Amino acid sequence: MLIALGINHNTAPVDIRERVAFAPGNIAGALKSMCDSLAIEEAAILSTCNRTELYAWGELLDADVLQWLGDYHQLSRESLEPYHYVLQDGEAIEHMMRVAAGLDSLVLGEPQILGQMKSAYADATEAGVVGRGLHYGFQQIFNIAKRVRSETEIGANPVSVAFAAVSLAQQIFSDLKEDTALLVGAGETIELVARHLHNNGIKKLIVANRTLERAKGLAEELGAEAILLADIPEQLHRADIVISSTASQLPLLGKGAVETALKKRRHKPMFMVDIAVPRDIEAQVDELDDVYLYTVDDLRAVIDENRKSREDEAKKAELIVAEGVAQYQAEMRALQAVSTIKAYRQQAEQLRDKELEKALRALESGTDAAQAMTQLARSLTNKLIHSPTTKLKQASADGRAEVIDISQELLGIDISKESSK
Repeated sequence: MLIALGINHNTAPVDIRERVAFAPGNIAGALKSMCDSLAIEEAAILSTCNRTELYAWGELLDADVLQWLGDYHQLSRESLEPYHYVLQDGEAIEHMMRVAAGLDSLVLGEPQILGQMKSAYADATEAGVVGRGLHYGFQQIFNIAKRVRSETEIGANPVSVAFAAVSLAQQIFSDLKEDTALLVGAGETIELVARHLHNNGIKKLIVANRTLERAKGLAEELGAEAILLADIPEQLHRADIVISSTASQLPLLGKGAVETALKKRRHKPMFMVDIAVPRDIEAQVDELDDVYLYTVDDLRAVIDENRKSREDEAKKAELIVAEGVAQYQAEMRALQAVSTIKAYRQQAEQLRDKELEKALRALESGTDAAQAMTQLARSLTNKLIHSPTTKLKQASADGRAEVIDISQELLGIDISKESSK
């Protein structure tokens, strides 16, 4: 049985999510603890800023998994009850496929979750707690997530302010590797913008903030340059891209300062995005010929349109997930039959070996070969059909006609043909 138990951004506030999160360095130890406590051999843990999910394969109770999660984080099971969800087998694999495809994310279609899911699988594999059950399930999950990415446009259009700002910059400057970006502020949005620009190969990053220490924190991490807000007028001409998001109540950049910078740049165009409310950049800057100025409202219009596009693509993705779930369930049913077939074959082979041994002893004692072969065939046939015959008679006596019908299908018997002979 496959179980997926989790707590995420839809079910719990951040203070609860923080308390059940697993640090990357603790995953291996947590997996061992989980398997030992629950007496299972297969487990995986997905822990991100928006969700913690436990995946387990084996015969176990949902309540035991939640109890372990609470015990591990020194929380009572009762305190987690209102915030958790738990799914089994088909529903569990469907949920995991939707998570990997970005259909259950805070930002619909975000691509990072697939990498995080792959890391969860890799951690579990390295810890030695992935067997046939989870291995097969994860491979199906990754295959479906790949299909969603390749067969839909769910991740094609930006739906975050930071990503939308960088995407607009890429439309104006085809090759960011030749450009310099000035980021004003050091909050979460600017940090996301900085990471997007860094990942897209921006040539130079300059981070400006009211306090140099805060600016340096982000700059050092991304190999950027840190300056004070007061230094912006002197440094502005260096920037091809300016993205600003501060809590200032007054504009930080006026039309005059931008005009001066443009003259130093010999009117080389500047792309500016003002994400702040109130504005960091005076509205009159948009009157300058060589400036492309966008406000947060401009970005929201783009984001709303893109979100609608993603929702349309998500409908296609859900169909792909449904196909994946159906295929997974069909193949799991086939795998379940394997153990039955294997046991049935072993039973038949044991009967064969036993009867063959009797026949060989009879031949050694001088019994006629034809008689020994006839006895072998008769005895083996009787032994092979004894149990099915007994069960069929009992089913008939009990009025269980469906057992008779299924047996005819399994044994390849067509009564209509037999009766016509």
